[in-house]
Amino acid sequence: MTTATYAPRMKKHYRELVVPALQKKFNYSSPMQVPRLEKICINQGVGDAVADKKLIEGALKEMATITGQKPVATISRKDISNFKLRKGVAIGVKITLRGDRMYEFLDRLIAASLPRIRDFRGINVKGFDGRGNYTLGITEQIIFPEIDIDKVNKIMGMDITFVTTTGSDEEAQALLSEFGLPFKK
Repeated sequence: MTTATYAPRMKKHYRELVVPALQKKFNYSSPMQVPRLEKICINQGVGDAVADKKLIEGALKEMATITGQKPVATISRKDISNFKLRKGVAIGVKITLRGDRMYEFLDRLIAASLPRIRDFRGINVKGFDGRGNYTLGITEQIIFPEIDIDKVNKIMGMDITFVTTTGSDEEAQALLSEFGLPFKK
């Protein structure tokens, strides 16, 4: 009796289509030289949480719903009187996705969430950091179909960072384009 093992659709896509395409494009001698997606980090700053603690709880629940993994609240490191901020106060939410959850999130982001952005014409190419990592800013968390719009306390944005194993932006952009991220021309 054999059991069928589950592999996310994007993981299969990477192995079957992305690796051969990038190997041909950059003339790699081995498939192990092809850059990989290492992790996806999602950060959401909740600056108004200084005044209202329920915003952090709502952000934690929404992030857990979107990613399927428990997020962590980010804590302020020092006092800043101009922002009425005290040391040790929760001011944001972060999560790091790896493995199958990362590929599942990437699939949902490309197939369902990005097309729901109003007046969407592609994502900006200027989000690369010079070391092969790409950061995408999203202005509203309601683009994710998992979020119930009626239960949202406040519309907030988030940053999604794609960390790759390559050191060059050109290879990272080719990798993310092969995955299906719609870059502006």
